[in-house]
Amino acid sequence: MEYNNKLEKGKVWLAGAGPGDEMLLTLKTAELIDRADVIVYDALISAEILSRIPSDKETINVGKHAGNHPVPQEEISRILVREAEKGKNVLRLKGGDPFVFGRGGEELEQLVQAGIPFEAVPGITSSVAVPAYAGIPVTHRDYTSSFHVITGHARKDGTLHIDFESLVKLDGTLVFLMGVSSMEMILNGLMDAGMDPDMPAAVLEWGTTADQRRVTATVGTLKGEADRAGIGTPAIILVGRVCSLAEQLHWAEDRILGGRRFLLTRPRQNMSALAGRLRELGAQVIEMPAIRTEPISPNETLKEALEQFQREEGERWLVFTSSIGVSVFFEQLAELKLDIRDVLCGRARVRISAIGSATGKALASRGLFPDLVPEVYNAGELGKSLAHTAAPGSRILIVRAEKGSEELIPPLLEAGLEVEDVPLYRTCYETHPFLRDRICTMLRRGEIDGVTFTSASTVHGLVRALEKKEGDSPAREAFDPERIRALCIGRQTAQAAEGYGMRTVTAREASIDALVEMIVEIYSKNI
Repeated sequence: MEYNNKLEKGKVWLAGAGPGDEMLLTLKTAELIDRADVIVYDALISAEILSRIPSDKETINVGKHAGNHPVPQEEISRILVREAEKGKNVLRLKGGDPFVFGRGGEELEQLVQAGIPFEAVPGITSSVAVPAYAGIPVTHRDYTSSFHVITGHARKDGTLHIDFESLVKLDGTLVFLMGVSSMEMILNGLMDAGMDPDMPAAVLEWGTTADQRRVTATVGTLKGEADRAGIGTPAIILVGRVCSLAEQLHWAEDRILGGRRFLLTRPRQNMSALAGRLRELGAQVIEMPAIRTEPISPNETLKEALEQFQREEGERWLVFTSSIGVSVFFEQLAELKLDIRDVLCGRARVRISAIGSATGKALASRGLFPDLVPEVYNAGELGKSLAHTAAPGSRILIVRAEKGSEELIPPLLEAGLEVEDVPLYRTCYETHPFLRDRICTMLRRGEIDGVTFTSASTVHGLVRALEKKEGDSPAREAFDPERIRALCIGRQTAQAAEGYGMRTVTAREASIDALVEMIVEIYSKNI
């Protein structure tokens, strides 16, 4: 992908973000999110997709303005030109496809006039994706051979500029975007033009997201059924015989965790495994790391400890308390130009311990298989197991976070073992300024089923990220932790969450497998 490297003028990518489900992002748009200098995005970009944006990325929200009014189209175009003229690579992120009633063409015209280079990146349009997630194919050889996308947005005078007679004659599937407020006029217009009032029809709200709802009826009854269901925006209206297939072909809401949405808080480098498992089960996942890790570098303390390891005799234990610690340990070996053979093949007999299965797997991926993993995955049990297993006089080298659990070391000292506790990395809190207001609103509305926590630090990090700060708008409601159902990986994590008044449930053991198993038990569909 060609990128401008801070030349006199930048470049704009006009990209579609799809209808809401993060997994419907194109590969190119996902890469642009990571590589752009500034992202200009709309209000309908889902929280799931916004959570992909790195917390330190420059963002401009043009979906809301003072008084909750949309930013005028002319101002959006000026923003794109202004940022590109600073030499920045600008990603203009729009819902759906930017050229399907997205006014993308107008924005490109302004870029052409300003001499700004650009590319257009198509997105998956809601006119096809939303029906698909509702079990409605827009074409089917036994029902229709065409589909037609129409804007249902009324003009300023309240009228519709739609040739209903031509649409009825097409005998195809009709997809009306932005038409909920004009639903009655649309349906009456079709019937007045000769359409059978018994023609199947549907309205689909928040399609492809955890909030997806489907109302199926007929052209003559859809308005009343939609009103009874309280259907609002965003939603699309479908008219055609294919709508009758929804009862037979629906699938999205039938998945084990279909219709569920979870907020994940663990560090981004550890997020993918848990997020992937939940998505496979049908859940929507917002990835909002509450903490990040920074390696302590240069780490002379680690170097000295490992060199001493090489010189000593007897039994020596190398102890890991997290999978992140494993990764950082090997990164620092490379930085210190230390060979793992020098560490393990000295005069001492080196044994390895891991706090749990995930840490053990991280070690195994490096060709190291732990000699000891406690039956209960927490620092206190690790300390007790080591104290019981290690030979008298053993030296214990713990490599972990700068502020590790205080429960690990006392059992070792009580057993008369020598202990050296070497910090590999420090934990820092994330902020996500462009996402925090959206998350607070979703929590207040009950739109997030649960928040996963994998350590006490992720609990503290989320509260710090979401709590009201000096300089926030007076209209912004205070964050209320008591609204959170905390899905905790272990007892210490749950205690931290309970300290803020969160409602907690705890996995049977401190592992991702057990956490997913617990989530399925609580939230699964009765299929």
